[in-house]
Amino acid sequence: MTKDTRSPRGQWPAPTGLILLSLIPLLAGAARLTELTGGAASTPQNARFLDSPVPVVTHIVSVTVFSLLGAFQFVPALRCRRVAWHRLAGRILIPAGLLAALSGMWMAAFYPHPPGDGAILVVLRLVFGAAMVAGLGLGIRGIVRRDFVQHRAWMTRAYAIGVGAGTQALVLIPQSMIFGSTDELSRAVFMGAAWVINLSVAEYVIRRRARPARNAVRPSTTASLLKEST
Repeated sequence: MTKDTRSPRGQWPAPTGLILLSLIPLLAGAARLTELTGGAASTPQNARFLDSPVPVVTHIVSVTVFSLLGAFQFVPALRCRRVAWHRLAGRILIPAGLLAALSGMWMAAFYPHPPGDGAILVVLRLVFGAAMVAGLGLGIRGIVRRDFVQHRAWMTRAYAIGVGAGTQALVLIPQSMIFGSTDELSRAVFMGAAWVINLSVAEYVIRRRARPARNAVRPSTTASLLKEST
């Protein structure tokens, strides 16, 4: 019996933390939707959204679905023992992730830039958005090929990029205190660092998952070598 089977409560800290991390940008997104649907007056901060609301509404809704539903994919009991649920969630998550990445890239490329968002940050958003699309695509390829290890790895990386806004909200607090919220270079560096932090955690999780598989292979390999030598 595995530890996950004996201690189901121990499976929830990671998804709970991911949900809490996602709440910061999701609450900001909800406020933005309220602003767009409530007839708010146009200001320099929201004029671009009022002029073209479809991309930002698409982004907020798709990111909300991707962040919250994706967090439950990190619960082993749901992922491994409720296969039908996992598949249904995946069919929702992948389109939501693609919409979130593509709409984010569209906004980065075509919306007027607010103070503090310079060319470097635009490039970073396009690069990480493209990386998220690529990760989702490779995740699809993994499941088509029945390579579940690669599927999980690439979906984990894509999710790490997708929830980057939560980490960015945290790292931008010291950035704004030290450099000011409109300093373009430091803002780009700190926001880029948030994506790197998330991807670093994702790689740690991926490698930790791979350890039991490697350990399980070693005894059988050793036994085979001993058998061949006799």
